[in-house]
Parts: sequence; C-alpha cells; structure tokens
Amino acid sequence: MEQVVLLNESLAPCGVMPKSKVHTTNTPLHLAFSCYLLNDKNELLMTRRSLNKKAWPGVWSNSFCGHPLPDESLSSAVHRRGQWELGIDAQDIQLIDNSFRYEATDTNGIKENEYCPVFIAKTSTTPVLNPDEAMDYQWVHYRLVLELVAHAPRLISPWMSMQLKNSHLQLYIR
Repeated sequence: MEQVVLLNESLAPCGVMPKSKVHTTNTPLHLAFSCYLLNDKNELLMTRRSLNKKAWPGVWSNSFCGHPLPDESLSSAVHRRGQWELGIDAQDIQLIDNSFRYEATDTNGIKENEYCPVFIAKTSTTPVLNPDEAMDYQWVHYRLVLELVAHAPRLISPWMSMQLKNSHLQLYIR
C-alpha cells in the first residue's frame, strides 16, 4: 500500500498515511510534487486526468504529479511517477520552485492540501498513458497554456493555474 508523507505546519515530516485515505474533505497537509515535461520542440506536455481520479477527474493539468514515498528523494519520485503515469523517461529533472504550497477543494468536496515542489524535465519519449492516471495528452506551446488558464480556468487543475502564476516556469519555457 502506497504511503504519503504527512507534514506539520513547518513542513517537517510528522507521519505517514495510506494514499487511499489521504484525499478527503479534510485532507491533512502532505508532501507532493508537480512536474512539467518539455519535448525537443520546447512544447509542454499537458495531460487530462482520468475520470477515475478521486479529485478533479477529467480536468487538464500539468504533465504529472505524485507523492514521494517515505525515504524517497523528490527527483527519484519524479522519475518513478513519470514512468508509472506516462511510460516516459524524464531527463534533466530540475527543481524550479521549492516554495509552492496550496489548498483547493473540487466540486465533490475533495480537498488538496499540499506542499508541492515544482519540477521541469525533458523527454523525447512518446507518452503511453496509464488509464488510471490520464485519459488524454497534448503537446502545447506555453503561450497556449497561458491562454487556456486565462480563458477557460475551470478546464485546468487549480494547482497548475496557481503554479503558472507563481512559479518560474516562464524562465524555462518559451
């Protein structure tokens, strides 16, 4: 059973909980990450979350997200989840925002409450979607992503919208 690292308000680990029990209407603060994948054309991979996802099913989001296992480094978790969700080999993994923390509640009342460092990575691999995680993908130019967030924010995950406004992604994607 996959475990999620719980955090206190100082962002220090304070326990673990089964992933299946973390995301509820009263989600505890926990450690996660977001990753944005770029291809050789400097296009960003957006994925559409599976309809089986507990929170924000069917919305478009960043390339992939996940939770590091206890005693797993964030970069190892990024690599592991890229393979699991998309069948890709993430290369040149870089931490670009180590301060992102957010809370958001979806229409079903499921709450996210995460300290979520943001990574960027490269891949030349064609995604092979794990249907439990993603139902579609699209390689897009960064300016189109910004237009989507501006004009159709409900189609985009809240964490992606916040990360695009608050992170240093624009320095890496042009």
